[in-house]
Amino acid sequence: MSHSPDLKGSSFTLSVLHLNDNDIEKTVNFLNEKVEQAPAFFASAPVVINISNVDGEIDFHALKQGIADAGMIPVGVTGCKDKRTQNLASEASFAIMSASKSPSQAPAKMAPTKVVRAPVRSGQQIYAKDCDLVVLNHVSEGAEVIADGSIHIHGTLRGRAIAGASGNKDAVIICNKLNAELMSIAGHYWLTEQFSEEYWQQKVLFSLNEDSLKFELLTI
Repeated sequence: MSHSPDLKGSSFTLSVLHLNDNDIEKTVNFLNEKVEQAPAFFASAPVVINISNVDGEIDFHALKQGIADAGMIPVGVTGCKDKRTQNLASEASFAIMSASKSPSQAPAKMAPTKVVRAPVRSGQQIYAKDCDLVVLNHVSEGAEVIADGSIHIHGTLRGRAIAGASGNKDAVIICNKLNAELMSIAGHYWLTEQFSEEYWQQKVLFSLNEDSLKFELLTI
């Protein structure tokens, strides 16, 4: 067996920061607010910057420093419209990236559902790779459950639930009682303050439709 290093293709979940203008100060203020709202989720999180909607030159050095100062890790830039923009981003040590052509597709072969019977304690993280996750108990505050597929929680969700972690936009989150800190599907997320009061402490289904998140009350 060879003990030499190897390079292989893989996929990881990255946060994508979509810019609509070249106002770096506004962008950095926005990131600081997000990190303050959910430090455990965003601290040291790798970020890709999508600049496809930006007209005008971007100060990539200032952007990179601002992202780092906010506590996140700037990884690369996508959406460059011309070679000059690519060169400017490269000079600031950004990787030049292109978006996947089919990010919403689930893995070709899903693994069997991962079932967790015990409570998920504060500080604990459960990851269901290439499959759905079923938690037959509660998810405590400060805990995190992640699945490439959907997540079903038969108890109270007090922590964070992240479904469709590999980009599956058809994934859903179902919980018996909503008290969550954060819920996310395919990179789209809502924090506690974005939950409508009518869904709080209710049995709900959380889904993504045309890049818009929504709750539905479940009565069964």
